[in-house]
Amino acid sequence: MVKILSFSAFVAFVVAHAFQVKAQAPTFYADIAPIVYQNCTECHRVGEIGPMPFTNYDEVANQAAFISYVTSTGYMPPWTPDVEYASLRGERFLTEDQIQLLSDWYEAGMPEGDPAMNPGLPDFPEGSQIGEPDLVVSMPEPYVHGGDMTEQYQVFVLETGVEEETEIGAVEIRTGNSAIAHHALIAYTESAVSIAGAEALDAEDDALGYESFGDYGVNVEDFLFGGWVPGTPPTDFPPTIGKTIGPDGRLLLQMHYGPTPIEESDVTEINLFFSDEPIQREVDLALMTVNNLTEPFFIAPNEVETFHGIFNVTSDMSLLSITPHCHLLGKAWEVYAVSGNGSDTIPLISIPEWDFNWQGIFSYPSLKHIPAGYKIHGYCTYDNTSDNPNNPNDPPQWTSWGDLTGDEMFVMFLQFVDYMPGDEDISLSVPDEDTRIVYAANNLFPAWPNPARRGQVVTFGYHLNEADRVVLDLMDVRGRQVQNIMPQRHLPAGHHEQRFTLPDLDPGTYFYRMTTSAGLVRSHMIQVLD
Repeated sequence: MVKILSFSAFVAFVVAHAFQVKAQAPTFYADIAPIVYQNCTECHRVGEIGPMPFTNYDEVANQAAFISYVTSTGYMPPWTPDVEYASLRGERFLTEDQIQLLSDWYEAGMPEGDPAMNPGLPDFPEGSQIGEPDLVVSMPEPYVHGGDMTEQYQVFVLETGVEEETEIGAVEIRTGNSAIAHHALIAYTESAVSIAGAEALDAEDDALGYESFGDYGVNVEDFLFGGWVPGTPPTDFPPTIGKTIGPDGRLLLQMHYGPTPIEESDVTEINLFFSDEPIQREVDLALMTVNNLTEPFFIAPNEVETFHGIFNVTSDMSLLSITPHCHLLGKAWEVYAVSGNGSDTIPLISIPEWDFNWQGIFSYPSLKHIPAGYKIHGYCTYDNTSDNPNNPNDPPQWTSWGDLTGDEMFVMFLQFVDYMPGDEDISLSVPDEDTRIVYAANNLFPAWPNPARRGQVVTFGYHLNEADRVVLDLMDVRGRQVQNIMPQRHLPAGHHEQRFTLPDLDPGTYFYRMTTSAGLVRSHMIQVLD
């Protein structure tokens, strides 16, 4: 089945968290341009011709019909978790009113509006999103993905070159070809047996690396050293938390390449940032698999079945991320933790409409404490009927565990560290004064929570390369100030954090921006809910 798999920049466009439907027709410069320019300058489609730029009125208007269609059908934006169930980093969704606004603009003939209101293109970071890496681990040569309209899972065995045990504070994957890169996973192993096995598989495959669906083809100590899907930020651990690598270890990079009608090549790089502070807690990984199920994992043909997994929390843990995984029969996920006496429930994630093509490593805005004695319950529903358009079998067949896409899986990855008092206050969204990363320029970071409600306290961070005068403002989509968050202050170089209370605003999209003596540095969107 041919399917558009990735819209890396268009994802960001519809991620826009737009604005309210107005009585008069929306116009490009007043209503659409601020959203597009803030979030998208270039769009890529797998299997189609190259990038689609979104940098001016004509470029966006030419795609207005398509934009209206994919947002009205729910195909875009590709954010599958339920935002009302649990808060996650990087949430991308549109409300019904926002979807209607995109449609209204198209139906009204895409009015351009007053060019004087053009907000101008922002400055997006080039190269690494979080600064200069300490170590870049790259594929040794380009991998060529054949133009035969098939998917490919290819694993590459990468040496790090480190000569001693090295502590890692951040991991960033930089794909070389967004036209075919669907997602990437990194594992780490120091097992001589596993390394030899991976190298043997590599030698047997005529192409660079080796084919492996579902996993890495060998046992690894760290299944989820890092990961990337379009729109996900780099993995940046809080101070004193991270991972370690050694001179005898290997990184196994699994790339999922989407279908393409022409040959495409890719060289993906892994940026590693060393931790400046000694790591006190190394990130660990817990798995919920078929071994945790309450019944055997066999999915009958022509049935919709739900399987229930239970994971016992034996010691206090602080969750960083959660990654549910299944294949094409997957229909929905729900995961939560419950105390031993049933008096407390902690929602972790709900994916009411599972989409195999839009999976993710979902991290939390702050460390999430799960006390000892709690049980984590994971429910996954599978649709093995002919009504499931993604069903790989026609007619439906008995299906069970397997690595191939046509098989099925029930697995959930939980990245965690052992709990310490105060973990609930450690943010994974907002850098603080102890953050290791040194940015190449002044920077403004995503806010938490986002979306937020009127009267709620919002927090965001920013970085100054040198001492400067700074003003922080909250603006509407037309660029009008609605709140001065911080009057002009002279601040030292380094990381800063700002909290403010959202005023009584109408629901919709707003911007918080930072202005220095050199002018506007950057702004980010924040969605205000009822």
